[in-house]
Amino acid sequence: MSLAVDVQRLRFRYGRGPWVLDIPELTLEQGARAFLFGPSGSGKTTLLGVLAGVLEPDEGKVGVLGRDLASLSGAQRDAFRAEHIGYVFQMFNLIPYLSVLDNIALPARMNGGRRARLDGTSVKEAAAQLAGHLQIGDLLKKPVTELSVGQQQRVAACRALIGAPELIVADEPTSSLDFDRREAFLELLFRECERAGATLMFVSHDRTLEGMFSRSISLPDINRAES
Repeated sequence: MSLAVDVQRLRFRYGRGPWVLDIPELTLEQGARAFLFGPSGSGKTTLLGVLAGVLEPDEGKVGVLGRDLASLSGAQRDAFRAEHIGYVFQMFNLIPYLSVLDNIALPARMNGGRRARLDGTSVKEAAAQLAGHLQIGDLLKKPVTELSVGQQQRVAACRALIGAPELIVADEPTSSLDFDRREAFLELLFRECERAGATLMFVSHDRTLEGMFSRSISLPDINRAES
């Protein structure tokens, strides 16, 4: 099976500080639903930044969707991320002065590759369809500032999913929800990832969610910088 993530001999640190990541190997098959866990400060968000091409490793290979990120310039990594990776942030990072519809549509309006994968569907229609799938279709005209935390979370997920990026990265987006709502959100997210054929890397310190995923990865177990 093809690999969505292929990390070999990865080492990363901030400036001249101690190593934050020292990972001999990490692979993830395409289409997998992976749960990455570890305590606060274990390097989870840093690893996501490396996989997304936001952070450049000091050593090693970072292969994402068949591309070696080290072979790309900073601008090329930005373009690759915009087209191929959907990111759900812990604090959602929605644009406060835009409506729900415009927040969801933003990646496809800004990136031609995401737009091309809509297969003739307009950006507006694709955004509305995703919102309907995640049960916020009646909120499209509302400012995101008027939404509940759970509703904002679904907007962020729709924004990450629009244009069918091949890799979805979620950085603790359920941390402010109770268990029942976390579980319901994950079921919706799984369904949309499967519909798009996307690989999911979901990061959390909350291991009560672990059983919902097809693969579980303990960052302290693979990260020698933690020893």
